[in-house]
Amino acid sequence: MRLARSLGSVGGLTLVSRLLALVRDTLQATYVGAGFASDAFLVAFRLPNMFRAFFAEGAFSAAFIPMFNRKAAEGDTRTAVDFAERALAVLFPFLLVFTAVMLIAAWPITWLLAGGFHRQHPTPEQFAFAVLLSRITIPYLMLISLASLLGSILNSLERFWVNAAAPILLNIAMVGGLFFFHGPDAYATARVQAISVTIGGILQLLWLIHACRRAGVSMRLRRPVWDDDVKQLMKLILPAATGAGASQINLVISTALAGALLSAGSISALYYADRLNQLPLGMIGIGLGTVLLPTVSRLLTRGQEAEAMETQNRGIELALFLTLPATAAFIFAAHPIVRGVFQHGAFTAADTTRVAWALSAFSVGLPSYVLVKVLTPGFYARADTRTPVRYAILSVGVNIVGNLILIPTIGTMGPPLATALSSTVNVAMLYRTLGQRGHFTADARLRRRIPRLLLAALMMGAVLYLSAPYVEEHLIRSLPIRITALLLFCGGGAIVYAIACFATGAFRREDIKLLVRRR
Repeated sequence: MRLARSLGSVGGLTLVSRLLALVRDTLQATYVGAGFASDAFLVAFRLPNMFRAFFAEGAFSAAFIPMFNRKAAEGDTRTAVDFAERALAVLFPFLLVFTAVMLIAAWPITWLLAGGFHRQHPTPEQFAFAVLLSRITIPYLMLISLASLLGSILNSLERFWVNAAAPILLNIAMVGGLFFFHGPDAYATARVQAISVTIGGILQLLWLIHACRRAGVSMRLRRPVWDDDVKQLMKLILPAATGAGASQINLVISTALAGALLSAGSISALYYADRLNQLPLGMIGIGLGTVLLPTVSRLLTRGQEAEAMETQNRGIELALFLTLPATAAFIFAAHPIVRGVFQHGAFTAADTTRVAWALSAFSVGLPSYVLVKVLTPGFYARADTRTPVRYAILSVGVNIVGNLILIPTIGTMGPPLATALSSTVNVAMLYRTLGQRGHFTADARLRRRIPRLLLAALMMGAVLYLSAPYVEEHLIRSLPIRITALLLFCGGGAIVYAIACFATGAFRREDIKLLVRRR
């Protein structure tokens, strides 16, 4: 129950952030469309997104939180904060230098992230515009890295909601920029979006500084000292960066190959599909990963191995309960969902079809994306950041091979399908290794519920597929009608899934009674 409550607060705030991101993407589809200006901004935005996944949602937390918890267990909160200050003293000057280097190297970085925009044949002025957008967004890298340190402290103190609320500020800045300051054309609006990214990063950092002070944690900037604790932290961060960001690395590779091998607008199609895919991933996967790491780390520090395994079993159960219906909806009803959310303004019916196919392909791997977030805390809490990175590198190799095989055969569906395949390989290796080490065993309750949850999700998907033709015509009308139709469509699917869960025995009446009694 405590895990569900923590996920409720973190996942709820993450869902608010993702819904704001969906509003942002809807406005972007309206004012920028899916042409070169959109592709240029999305390439510039890819690097900040990747760093957020590496640090705020992955590497830094994976390395820092177990060490912070051990320091707190050995002494008190002040001892742990002293360690955090020493980490900040080394991190801050490094980030300054790193940001300067990235600004200087913006041209080759943009070229690599976009695969040179090979098939789009940009003019020199267009490519210079893409580089300019990258330079505007690069300072966000330093801001989000500093914010991740403060957010990790708050997560260790079980103030999960504060850190989960920070991304909302980024999306508020971007939505505000689009709504109030969009320019006369797509290029001017894309520039506004890039500026909004950095402004959002500043707001996030200020919010977390304020929250830490409210929690009694005031960070001082010291002279850097390369002591044993800092060495250990850096030793853990480097492999964790690759392991935690495997899905982002795969997405970057897919984006670059799409830019090189597919026509204009392909990068945007992949982006819009990924944004919808990120709704359940953000709420469930990132939320569970955020809660599980400090929880499992704390249990292991106390020697409570059985409780840690129980927590991970319930984490997987909760992840699949919430993820499988989203997967079924995106596979069986991708077209009406994309049409209702994005098809207006500069976003055409042809764009809807391309994005819908990409979304269906992405969603095949949605359970795997979430389970990676649930399983990796089992390694990180034991200070093992190397095993996940080995598997992440293997999954990146699978993704590259998959892209090269699938893009020439199925076009825009190739990159997301290759990404889904690579994530599935990754989660299979993580699960097998935890089992071999005796760190995880699926209990009887989990084994009983998984096939029943899958059957319930398929039943819901079938109902959505059969009812889609009746709502399609309402999804291109006025905004209120479109929103109402989408809510009824998706809400009806949720009701069908709930009924199917009880019909298949995935959940029983006793579970509801237990839930109410514990509350």
